[in-house]
Amino acid sequence: MSAFPRVRFLTSAHQARQFPPDTGAEVAVAGRSNAGKSTAINAIVQRKGLAKTSKTPGATRLINFFELEAGRRLVDLPGYGFAAVPGQMREHWGTLIEGYFKRRECLRGAIVVMDVRHPLTEHDQSMLELALAQSVPVHIVLTKADKLGRGAGRQAMAAVQKAVGPAVTVQLFSALNGDGVGEARGALLRLLASRPEKENPVGPADPTGQGKPGVGG
Repeated sequence: MSAFPRVRFLTSAHQARQFPPDTGAEVAVAGRSNAGKSTAINAIVQRKGLAKTSKTPGATRLINFFELEAGRRLVDLPGYGFAAVPGQMREHWGTLIEGYFKRRECLRGAIVVMDVRHPLTEHDQSMLELALAQSVPVHIVLTKADKLGRGAGRQAMAAVQKAVGPAVTVQLFSALNGDGVGEARGALLRLLASRPEKENPVGPADPTGQGKPGVGG
């Protein structure tokens, strides 16, 4: 039986005023456009087609809210790092997402999806900085682990863990063979159940692409 038998699409937002009420608990899922974010979401919640997948990177153009059950949500953020998306749109996404992390009181954590073969890109690191600057706990899901041998996958995971430090949890994941899906689902549940850790911002991150590479794409 699915851990989220009543999961459903709730709403999409292009502006902050379109967000659902800031109550309950929600976890945001972020990642580079071609890292397999939508596929990972569908596997974690055990619902094919919930998050729309596409062969064209950058298909997620809005912030999509999914209700897992009453008062608990998963939030699918626009993919970042895809250069073909117009700069004006990237800037809008960056401003919207930065505001979301800074002001969303019900945000309990973030799952950052990375391709295990190409982890910790500049855009990934900007996203990590944005979340951690707001004291938002982060769990990294290294997708497409089936593309590497078991030993190489473990080495890649260890390298990422060393780079991000002990405050961030890291795991291997393959939607193709199911490896790590249960672990990712457990991380989602753990984050949803956690107490708010957000404090006053310790400094602005720049996910807009104006300086550091950031969100958009």
